[in-house]
Order: sequence, then C-alpha cells, then structure tokens
Amino acid sequence: MGKRWHIGAVAATVVALLVGGHDAGAGGWTEEDFARRVPTNYPFTNRDQSTLVGALETYVVQEADTLLDIGRHFDLGYNEMIAANPGVDPWVPPPGEVLLIPTEYVLPESSYQGLVVNIPEMRLYYFHGGARGGAGTLVTTYPVGLGRDDWRTPQGSFRVRGKTENPTWVIPESIRAEHIRERGDDRAMIAGGDPDNPLGLYRLELTLPLYALHGSNMPWGVGMQVSHGCIRLYNEDITALFREVRVGTPGEFVYQPVKMGIRGGGVYVEVHEDIYGLRTSLEDEAERLLSRHGWTDRVDRARLRQALADRSGVPVAIVRDRTLETAAN
Repeated sequence: MGKRWHIGAVAATVVALLVGGHDAGAGGWTEEDFARRVPTNYPFTNRDQSTLVGALETYVVQEADTLLDIGRHFDLGYNEMIAANPGVDPWVPPPGEVLLIPTEYVLPESSYQGLVVNIPEMRLYYFHGGARGGAGTLVTTYPVGLGRDDWRTPQGSFRVRGKTENPTWVIPESIRAEHIRERGDDRAMIAGGDPDNPLGLYRLELTLPLYALHGSNMPWGVGMQVSHGCIRLYNEDITALFREVRVGTPGEFVYQPVKMGIRGGGVYVEVHEDIYGLRTSLEDEAERLLSRHGWTDRVDRARLRQALADRSGVPVAIVRDRTLETAAN
C-alpha cells in the first residue's frame, strides 16, 4: 500500500508542539510573512511541447525550522516536503541539512483551463490568462489538503458557482453527527471569523454539491488528508485565488498518481502515492502512458523503476531523445 498521509498521530504531534509553545514563526517566518508571499505565475502553452513548469531548489535548515514552515514558505504541502526528503524529521530537522524543495511540476493531463486539482498529488493548478493552453496562458499552482479516506474528494468536472468572504460554516448533518459522536459538539453552524471555523477567510463554492475550495484554520493540514472532502488551501493562497477566479470558471478533479511530460527534449515521470488505492498498479499506469505517447521503446527502465519505487513527487528524466529535443525547440 505504501505511505499514506493521514491525520491521526500527526495531529497529536502538532497539538503537542503548539501547546509546548512552538509557533508558526519559530523558524524565522511569521503569519505576516506568509501573507506577503506572491504566487508564481508560469507561462505555458501546450503548443510548445513542454508540459513541465518550475524548477527544483534547495534550502539549508536553520535553527527552529520545521518542514511545515519551510514548505509553506515555498508554497508546498506537508506531503510534498516529506516525500522529497525521506528520513528527515519533519518537526526537528537538523540545522545545516540541505533539503530538496520540489518546486518543479509535470502538469496533469487535463483541458488546461480553469481549476484542475490532481487528487493524489494534493495540488491545484489554475490555468488563466489564455484559452485551453493557448498563447498567453499562465498557470499558478497551490498545495491543498483533501478528504480523508472515509470522506474522499470526488473526481469530476465543475464550475465555480459563488464566492464568499468570511464564510459561515453551516455544518452538514452527517458531519454534525460525527462531531456529536466523537466530541459532544452539537453546533449546527460556526460563524465566519470564528477560530473554530475550518473554512478560513474565503470560499469558492462549486457546482459539485457540498464541495468547495476554501482556506483553513489549520495551515498544517495542507498536504494532508484531513477534510470531509473539501479542498483546503493556505489562507494566503485562497486569498490570491479569490481575487482572480470568476464565477463560472470551469474546473475538474482528476486522479493521476503517475504523470508524464516533456521539457527540453526529455521525458519526465512524476510519481505520487495512490492515496485512495484506486489503481491496481502504478507500474501499469506508467506503461499505459508510455504506450499512448509512443515512448515505450525509448525509456530508461532502471530510472522508471526507481521513480515508481521512490514516489518522491519529483520529476525524473526517463527518456532522452533528439527527436523530442528538436520538436521542443
């Protein structure tokens, strides 16, 4: 089954750290710093034979850093930092440790318009400024927290049907029953701005019933399976999206634990955990993609096998082909 990103012990550790006095700015960043972070817009057109954006970076751990704060500084989720840096203690990484910052992305196969959430990756891509990946298209990408295994975020298409600032959470009866059963909380709603409100500062309502994109009162939950199916973003990220996204914007939830793309004459594979266990085999998934693109006989099998085993979420070059390089140029 591989690694799974669930809340259980992680939540208990976070609570213990918070009670012990560890704050979000202990590693040198404050909530104000995060709020000032400007999202990166990557130019993209699917006519240029390049379906990767961004670049990998490194970061040297400082005293009192945590992987959560470092990830948030680079607009990454918990899952991405852990997968790219296996074996590093997420709460007390050793000062001087050089971390890989996985800010390079194979774009998910999609319509290249509006909002695209790749569920296994726990990442949202916003295609804007152009039409269906045409000239002038920009893509901005954000980490997200998604539904627990018993409240899975669904696949499917949608449109943004509404936008709300400081949304009130009217608690669905199924979730309210869970709250009553687990902690004796019988509230039917939580007002906007209440610290207990899990919706954060802004909400984008979707045409998929009961689902929305929204902020969070638990930023450490971004990159984890913690919600009842909705999509949680850092508050600074939903703030940016709220300003940009219009009512009527299309979108889709896709499920792609294995992605393949081209850049500079190379073919890259990016592998993530099959978080809901919906694929019989990631190897079969990779072979299906290779066959469809006609790359089966060109692949470096050893590199592909290692990428499938590591599931690091980092793009790995598996094909080098002069024909592809010529097409890309």
